[in-house]
Amino acid sequence: MQGYYNVRDFGAVGDGITRDTDAINAAIIAASRDGGGTVYFPPGTYASFSVELKSQVDMHLANGATLLAATPQDESEGYLKPEPNIWGEKYQYQDFGHSHFRNSLLWGENIHDVTISGSGLIDGKGLWKGLYPPLGPAPSVNPGNKAIAIKGGRNITFRDFSIYRGGHFGILATAINNLTIDNLRIDTNRDGIDIDVCKNVRISNVVVNSPNDDAIVLKSSYVMGKAIATENVTISNSIVSGYAMGTMLDGTYQPMEGAAPDGDGATGRIKLGTESNGGFKRITINNVVFDHSRGLALETVDGGIIEDVVASGLVMNRVSNSPIFIYNGARMRGPENTPPGAIRRVLIKDVTVSHADGRFPVIIQGLPESPVSQVTLKDMYLIAGGGMTQQDVLAQKPDDVSAFFALKEEEPRHSTFDVPERRAAYPEPAMFGLLPASGLYMRYAQDITLENINLQLEAPDTRSVLVFDSVNDITLRNMSLTGSVQKDQITVIDSRDIRLSSHGQKPETLSADSATGFSGF
Repeated sequence: MQGYYNVRDFGAVGDGITRDTDAINAAIIAASRDGGGTVYFPPGTYASFSVELKSQVDMHLANGATLLAATPQDESEGYLKPEPNIWGEKYQYQDFGHSHFRNSLLWGENIHDVTISGSGLIDGKGLWKGLYPPLGPAPSVNPGNKAIAIKGGRNITFRDFSIYRGGHFGILATAINNLTIDNLRIDTNRDGIDIDVCKNVRISNVVVNSPNDDAIVLKSSYVMGKAIATENVTISNSIVSGYAMGTMLDGTYQPMEGAAPDGDGATGRIKLGTESNGGFKRITINNVVFDHSRGLALETVDGGIIEDVVASGLVMNRVSNSPIFIYNGARMRGPENTPPGAIRRVLIKDVTVSHADGRFPVIIQGLPESPVSQVTLKDMYLIAGGGMTQQDVLAQKPDDVSAFFALKEEEPRHSTFDVPERRAAYPEPAMFGLLPASGLYMRYAQDITLENINLQLEAPDTRSVLVFDSVNDITLRNMSLTGSVQKDQITVIDSRDIRLSSHGQKPETLSADSATGFSGF
């Protein structure tokens, strides 16, 4: 029978000041030598630097127990040095955070059968937040970068505990097969849960708040030296948000001050991407609330394929940019001569959106050589802000989106529908500037179905409601529009086979020069 290993029995003090790193590591080593067991943290605050997780050794944080990421004071202490980056110092295939693991509060490599549980807290107070100066510079000596980082493993479980201010990543799970994350509360300032090149992942019953980065994000980087898909992932029964850090855990839910690092609104969303060398396969997202955050983003920009994705039962409130952003681009941060990726077989249904930022419509954007295909959006109720004009789109003032995404002088806009492709840019809804659509903008797409969608605009808007540019084989069925609209039209550019119908009526096909008003079809 595997036993309990109380960290206090190994010299841990738990006063929040004494460095308990050695005692915690000693307890884990003892359990490992005995063939496994549970390292137990009784109530107290345990200040620590890097702790190495080991196979078949669990950690249990009792109610009232806090594992505190200590702040290095001088060269004599601190977190482990980051392991060498196999790609050199340019990080050309992924960023710093995805290239290093050991410089974390809790880390493990090639481990199996590990559970971290309990109702206690992991507090990343002493962790570096990452590369963005607005979030603070790196400590001068031996900084830590993440709360939990595991590279390589199987049968890993995180259950019931909370994470506060988790550094660059609250949880970075890389190359893990069979990962369970259940009933966590994460209140942080960068990515909350980061899943990279993992397989068979279940994320459920979590609440993740992150104003400056993604709440739950799936990635498929080149960190393992080859392109590997993230696949067989479920995300369910959860809440994501972008309130000020700390105000989810204390229950006050205060709006963030200022903007996110890219100059736009609160983040706190669910996203596939940006790292996308290996792609994403068989992903389900269901019964999730997005509150005061960006919307759902499905992005591939490094050559990976997104396929077989179902998102359903989504409720969004106060969306700070596009409610749904489906994007295939060509940043191509990976080996040379890799072709662009693809997006196909995506179903998004049963979605309710209220108070979406009026600047950004739903966006579906592919590449001329690789259009987004086989996507269905159905049973959606969308209340968007509206409030823009065609002249706003033509003018493209720098502060209309953010300085990070503002159109450059070499990107003149000759008409409201002259939208730059920016195929190699960092993917965000704001990357195109203000778009000429208030409801949905679609470009380079084929075999798309929009069904049972009700759009309401809260303020008058003179942009086209729907814009289709360079698309084909599009079906619109039972669409309706209510609210403050001055120019209720569909604009079709260089497209074919756009069919619209209502309640069993014979479909009408729009031509490339169509400008069709609608109230329901």
